[in-house]
Amino acid sequence: MRLARLETPDGPVRGRYEDGVVHADDGTYAVGEDGELLPPCDPSALYCVGRNYAETLEQMEYERPEEPDFFIKPPASLLAHEDPIEYPEFTNELTYAGELAAVIDERCRDVSEDEAPDVVRGYTVMNDVDALDQQGRTARKAFDGSGPLGPWLETDLDPRGIDMHTDVAGERRQEANTELMLFDPYEVISYLSRRFTFRPGDVIAFGSPANPGLVEPGDAVEITYEGVGTLRNTVVESGASGD
Repeated sequence: MRLARLETPDGPVRGRYEDGVVHADDGTYAVGEDGELLPPCDPSALYCVGRNYAETLEQMEYERPEEPDFFIKPPASLLAHEDPIEYPEFTNELTYAGELAAVIDERCRDVSEDEAPDVVRGYTVMNDVDALDQQGRTARKAFDGSGPLGPWLETDLDPRGIDMHTDVAGERRQEANTELMLFDPYEVISYLSRRFTFRPGDVIAFGSPANPGLVEPGDAVEITYEGVGTLRNTVVESGASGD
């Protein structure tokens, strides 16, 4: 089942998504007519794992980590499906990275790998936008608009062994399978839960396959994970979104 959140003139609604319609408790809402998709959750934090594919380590000349290597994006980083990604004025090297992400369903801590599937509400897609020429991970990855997320949650999914691809301006840039992760999603959830108390709606992103690369204003970035969907956002000049 797919779950989505929609911004309407009367406020956000949530419900089952099917064929462009959100079926909420108080009725049905057509996406694009009655409102636009929101990020599919409202997290207190986005926990992001890096360096989680061997080919990415080779490309970026990183050493293989002994444990999941992670950083945190704040809620201010969120963008919805189809929201424009503003190219920040402080960087000349903006990059994309197509990632699978889990959304936590309940407050929890010290989750075992076997318990991990039971604390996940569903899976979605994240673009780990990175200002590559900035100093330190927080400056590079935790700014406004650096975490496009969506378009919805897929509740019925085994995240181990699904195909993905990323297209930028119509060109295939990434293609991989989640079975190539160094640490699979359940390992990552368990590992992070020993350090953080997760809250409902929190996001855990599992890293990007090889070939994260540069984008320019005008580029549409489309990230697809099999069984989940396609997250699409277009890069625009700073200030062009009108927000």
